[in-house]
Amino acid sequence: MASPPRHRTDTTRWLTASQVLATLHRHPGITRAAMAHELQLTSGLATEITARLRDLCLLTETRAPVRGRGRPTTVLQPHPEGPVVLAVDLRQEDWRHAVATVEGQLHDVRHQSHRTRQPATVLAAVRRSVDETRHRYGHRLRAVSLAVAGTIHDNHLVQAATLGWRSVDLGTITAGTNLPMLLGNDATLAGVAEARTGAATAAGTALHLIVEVGIGGTLTIAGVPVTGAHGAAGEYGHLPFGDREQRCPCGARGCWDLDVDGRGLARHLGESPPADPRSYARQVLERAAGDLRARQAVAAVATTLGTGIAGLANIHDPDLITLGGLGPALRHTAAEAFDNAYTDGLMTLHRAHPPPVVDAAHGDDGSLRGAAIVGLDHITSRTALADWVRALAP
Repeated sequence: MASPPRHRTDTTRWLTASQVLATLHRHPGITRAAMAHELQLTSGLATEITARLRDLCLLTETRAPVRGRGRPTTVLQPHPEGPVVLAVDLRQEDWRHAVATVEGQLHDVRHQSHRTRQPATVLAAVRRSVDETRHRYGHRLRAVSLAVAGTIHDNHLVQAATLGWRSVDLGTITAGTNLPMLLGNDATLAGVAEARTGAATAAGTALHLIVEVGIGGTLTIAGVPVTGAHGAAGEYGHLPFGDREQRCPCGARGCWDLDVDGRGLARHLGESPPADPRSYARQVLERAAGDLRARQAVAAVATTLGTGIAGLANIHDPDLITLGGLGPALRHTAAEAFDNAYTDGLMTLHRAHPPPVVDAAHGDDGSLRGAAIVGLDHITSRTALADWVRALAP
């Protein structure tokens, strides 16, 4: 159905405003003059637009430090009464949330371990944080953006094997609030964060991989993730790069997941599968400095990790590969094993100039920051800005 003419006019009018806020997000602390240059706006138009955004509680301006000659300019900053997003990162062991303002800064970051992994209990705790944030920020809260360690299909969580969840309805998190809930896989959102504000900002095509409980990731092109027909792309941990004798919780055999985290380390050490593969892997990595068997287990897992990453480099031909979660520690603890496996797995055409593998810049915050980025993209879109203006109207 076509939008009403007035609504189309409103959203068109806010196109440039949306671009200004997107620029502020990419470059926190940018001056008005630099913003005008980047968007190719005249000085007069930049002044007019920022004044309008200031009047509508979307940004403020402070005088920029004087540097040499020329007209003084201002620094753009989020308005203290402007719109915000609640970003949530739901993981196997715990969950975190933070409030993001339009320049991308995270505020009031909180952490809570799961008392139980029962879906109803976990989702009730997240809902309480939504209600508390609504009470604190009122109409300023414009969306909830959720990163979850699970498979997303058609904007639904269909499986979270590490949590033991299948087809869980996440709608209770925002039910009855009129807040949009934006849902994304945690590894995908971590890749968005690296491409937009992290280690891959200069890469046109970037591959991000994160090792936590298993391995996931995303391919981003110009900062946009390749999510597939139903949003389920990037489930790299379920490629058959592992031991075919092992049955994965996803239902398949030989998944890479089982060979690159704490479960793989435990098998190499002849120990029982750990209840918490992530914490177990951290313990083994700490032991590796003085324990030969632990060091050998890490080398074996690092070899599997390097080989698989080479295969993905052959498939995707990225400019850069970023590695997050436990990946950097596995790689650096067994650097020779990883490097040899990565080089040996590359096609000859890639070996002269292999895609660099670098540590992710955001570390454990990647998924939370990615959720914030997606949420801010949503609330600073043309349509959302027009809705914000209507909400401010008496």
